[in-house]
Amino acid sequence: MYKIYLILVIIISSISFKAQESNLKELTIEDAVLGYYKGLYPRSMNGIKWTDNNLLAIKNNKNKIEIFKPTGSKRKNFLSPTSIDSSYKYISNWNIENKNHWTFFSNSSFIETNNGNVTKIKFSEKAQNISISPNKNQIAYTLDNNLFFANSTDSIIAITKNESKEIISGQAIHRFEFGISKGIFWSPNSSKIAFYEKDESDVADYPLLDISKTPGKLKSIKYPMAGQNSEYGKVGIYDLNSKKTIYLNVKNNKDDYVTNLTWGPDSKYIYIAELNRDQNHLKWNKFSSENGEFINNLYEEKNDKWVEHEFPSYFLNKQKSEFVTLSERDGFMNIYHYNVKGELIKQITNNKWVVTSILGIDEETNTIYYTGTGKDPREMHAFSVNIKTLITKKITKENGVHRVKISPNYKYLIDQYSSINEPAITQIISLSNDRTIVIDKSINPLENYSIGSCSMIELETEKNWKLYGRLIKPSNFNSNKKYPVLVYVYGGPHAQLVTNNWLGGASLWMHWMAEQGYLVFTLDGRGSANRGFDFESSIHRQLGTLEIEDQLIGVNYLKSLNYVDSSRLAVHGWSYGGFMTTSLMTRTPGVFTTGVGGGPVIDWKWYEIMYGERYMDTPDQNLEGYNKASLLNYVKNLKGKLLLIHGTNDDVVVMQHNLAYVQECVKKGIQMDFFPYPMHPHNVRGKDRVHLMTKVLNYIIDNNYPVE
Repeated sequence: MYKIYLILVIIISSISFKAQESNLKELTIEDAVLGYYKGLYPRSMNGIKWTDNNLLAIKNNKNKIEIFKPTGSKRKNFLSPTSIDSSYKYISNWNIENKNHWTFFSNSSFIETNNGNVTKIKFSEKAQNISISPNKNQIAYTLDNNLFFANSTDSIIAITKNESKEIISGQAIHRFEFGISKGIFWSPNSSKIAFYEKDESDVADYPLLDISKTPGKLKSIKYPMAGQNSEYGKVGIYDLNSKKTIYLNVKNNKDDYVTNLTWGPDSKYIYIAELNRDQNHLKWNKFSSENGEFINNLYEEKNDKWVEHEFPSYFLNKQKSEFVTLSERDGFMNIYHYNVKGELIKQITNNKWVVTSILGIDEETNTIYYTGTGKDPREMHAFSVNIKTLITKKITKENGVHRVKISPNYKYLIDQYSSINEPAITQIISLSNDRTIVIDKSINPLENYSIGSCSMIELETEKNWKLYGRLIKPSNFNSNKKYPVLVYVYGGPHAQLVTNNWLGGASLWMHWMAEQGYLVFTLDGRGSANRGFDFESSIHRQLGTLEIEDQLIGVNYLKSLNYVDSSRLAVHGWSYGGFMTTSLMTRTPGVFTTGVGGGPVIDWKWYEIMYGERYMDTPDQNLEGYNKASLLNYVKNLKGKLLLIHGTNDDVVVMQHNLAYVQECVKKGIQMDFFPYPMHPHNVRGKDRVHLMTKVLNYIIDNNYPVE
């Protein structure tokens, strides 16, 4: 059924060897949950960025900006907004062109200072989704469901005047799927604003209870469930000169998807991906930004399962009729070179691993800079590829997860990385000669704490799919003892839990749990991210089936270890992980004694259209798959202790899932436990998260014993 492919045991910064020293501190559960705020995660140079003239800039803890060259010179030119106006107590979203020309936000104003001249653009303090024009002297933003424009000379202009709250302009649409993260897009010449707009008038209302009022009140949200009416998305364009708005004349069905909006470099054309509601047929289309008319189709993609286009296109400024785009049509996300006639010039990369983003295109050297996993999907690296020769080069050399930012002149990279035994390093890489200069190296924040070891594990499925896992042991681990195990699971798409960054991607609470005498195990099964289309799409129309099989491969591995007490296995997960936790407790009863599922999907017919229909199709199209995945059908199988948790204001996995499960348990006479977090959304954050994790982990510690 399985085999152990490789076991690599790595001791995190040798801390586990120190664990026997009596002067080491013990993590508290509060330390573990709030570790970032308590300084227990590596402190890197957060917020470091490139200025427009290729200098490095970072805001220090005194609200001042430090500028320095990427060649390793000492930091200098300390700038402070208080030298311009003492009323600026806080600055955010700042950008610097040079030491005399910079922009920032403060006191509900967008401020530009250039050689002592100060320009302010005032806007409402309730403004959201603020977007700065490329020429940096105009802004667009949203208030409630409408879109506004402002500059330093004109009064504020309402671009849209939606009277109905069901029409929403300038915000992300389609529930942030398909790579959509915003709703406002400036043209390159700053003369037009493109924006997403959605009509939710046919989407069902879903009630959330607000208990802060007396009496309590219902707050309705729009929640499109699988197989039901969806929102209708479209693209508008506002012309700052004519002060008129037009809409793209798309030819798709009104409940299809419009995504990946891209401006052409001359601001005359807009390109969008039109995706059918079944999500298996994509058309990349060109439109006029003058009148919104369709011009031509550039290419189409079809797939029996799904096509998930998540990236805009990237135009070549010198060859304005050419662009590159990302597609996983060959099984892995790769880069393709097209012209605007829709002719494929060539496939630029042919990697058998996943490209994750394009950093930029240096047309002087015909070089595309991009990020991807490389051969080890647990890592993230920067690469370059020559458009003409197709020669690919790996830029980041050290093992680990690298987060990079490229300079405007394509000469340097800010490279911030960590690995399982390296807390955090910030370095500058010269792209011309590969020279690196380390400008910051974090100390190990856990050096004085009693922390155990982390083993990175590789297993295999029957069909030779490689599965990556992580096993955490306590600092006083003794191979002659028998340890209970907590399996932490997610199991779904667009997530990867096991990575080669600090702590192997584990949360500090897992180390707290290990110090209570536990092993903590995690396995990324089929369906998880950064493994290519075949690996991820294998779960299509059968959510929960292969994911369970893979978690059982992990269980069999655990049982093969002579220091594991196989009669004391517990499982915990949140969201998709809550679905997996409940699935494992009821579809494989008796394997785990105890489960804690947070915000679980119980029946996929109650989940949102965009995500749910991609992986399961509609309930009418896949009745058998929905029935098989519905956890209401397995309630009677429950053995052991199960605690389900839900935020009462969850607008992602609505509480109907959990309440329906509790109701079914009552009908069937099955005892389980349920705990709500009033007024919390999908995730419980802030200080209340300490309460949550205490509840979760104590429940496991108290109940993880052999089922009678």
